[in-house]
Amino acid sequence: MQIQQETINIIKATLDKKILVVGDVMLDKYWFGDVNRISPEAPVPIARIHKTDMRPGGAANVARNIASVGGNATLLSVVGDDDAANDLENILNNDGVKHNLQRDNSIDTIVKLRVLARNQQLIRIDFEKNPSHEILIEILNHFEKMVAEFEVIIFSDYGKGGLTHIVRMIEIAKQHNKIILVDPKGSDYSKYNGATMLTPNKSELKDATGNWTNEAQLIEKATTLKNNLNLEYLLVTRSEEGMTLFTKSDTSNYPTVAQEVFDVSGAGDTVIATLALMLANNVNVHQAVQVANIAAGVVVGKVGTATVNKHELLTAIKNIPL
Repeated sequence: MQIQQETINIIKATLDKKILVVGDVMLDKYWFGDVNRISPEAPVPIARIHKTDMRPGGAANVARNIASVGGNATLLSVVGDDDAANDLENILNNDGVKHNLQRDNSIDTIVKLRVLARNQQLIRIDFEKNPSHEILIEILNHFEKMVAEFEVIIFSDYGKGGLTHIVRMIEIAKQHNKIILVDPKGSDYSKYNGATMLTPNKSELKDATGNWTNEAQLIEKATTLKNNLNLEYLLVTRSEEGMTLFTKSDTSNYPTVAQEVFDVSGAGDTVIATLALMLANNVNVHQAVQVANIAAGVVVGKVGTATVNKHELLTAIKNIPL
């Protein structure tokens, strides 16, 4: 399926429909270096660091992807009261992401530190702690006050505790007739019941449905899950196999745009962000998935948590072979 000119015109235009992103946020830190020898202290490589970088991760990366393509994104989440939260806010401000980050002084902001050499990850070190009950109630209260002003609600679940009240949040969003997209986590998907669309990858889908050995079993499991959860759509992202969209009436496959892959981290964020942008601007779901597939193809060609901008997306669409 080719991208229609009408869809291209929408991407070129001002994407001013408002999207709310709710979920787990983190600060992704990158240390880039070279490895030329093994430590005399232990059989591990010595990385000599020559560059560092910081990027928003999790739900913050979803919001950043929306803003990067020119969309109107607001982020609602919880962080610690620390330097990492300050860094995260500064980056979001510079990237044009509106945010309501509730500070919890009982936790540290989630940080993922990656050490890389020649674009290969040597180690990842995580710092994290679940937010407090009191701050999660605050998040729910803010959500209830904010939800009416947005076209689309994204729940970005990284399993870090920020979406403890997602069942109630979905109920509230449905009462306001919002489009609800969920990037799921864990084995119990019942909490996502009634959402418009879920976007699990293969591994996440297996956590919820069990393994499959052939395409027919995948289709059966995915269709059953979609029906049991009362979803309008289920989009399974399948790495090199592309994406498969399950609707009420059909199943559609979208092959991966062939290219050299560097890093798939954050690709799911780009997918759900692009879907939200397209659906908020009244693009039909099949075109929305096609555009999201192309956007994901751009970001996996980059190192680390990354975004796609409007120029890159339009160029990638133009370069798709007929």
